[in-house]
Amino acid sequence: MPRIDETRPFIPVRIAVLTVSDTRDLASDKSGNTLAEMITADGHEVAVRAIGKDDVEAIRAKVKSWIADPKIDVVISTGGTGFTGRDVTPEAIKPLFEKEIDGFSTVFHMISFQKIETSTIQSRACGGLAHGTYIFCLPGSPGACKDAWGGILKWQLDNRHRPCNFVEIMPRLEEHRRGT
Repeated sequence: MPRIDETRPFIPVRIAVLTVSDTRDLASDKSGNTLAEMITADGHEVAVRAIGKDDVEAIRAKVKSWIADPKIDVVISTGGTGFTGRDVTPEAIKPLFEKEIDGFSTVFHMISFQKIETSTIQSRACGGLAHGTYIFCLPGSPGACKDAWGGILKWQLDNRHRPCNFVEIMPRLEEHRRGT
């Protein structure tokens, strides 16, 4: 059970949300809306939100621009993690990773298995780090977004979470570039 240290002040993070879809717009983007609502309800900021086509170069360019933006701490994409010919989000984003967060996929599938059983293997959800920015690729369903946020990201992006969390190590993610 996650433990929150209420004696520590909460530090909000700035999160970019990308919905990868050839058919959605902001009004019909249930997964992006779900993520944005959960992010703000938990005290964080949706720094920017976009919808992009299922195109490797377009997805990669958008995420690269967000990684380069010092006003964005985390990028979360939703959609394009399946097996169809149009599902290219991991192919677009994984090459940007300097380090992969292997445990994210593992824990996501554990949570998902409890709800959809073996169907969870049809997702290529993943997470990684690039230039001090956390990046998470989620499936394109509201349920999967709820599982990833409520079961993992809500806790790891809360600096009060114990015994450890992603936020408290953010200042050290780029120390290799600073030479410290």
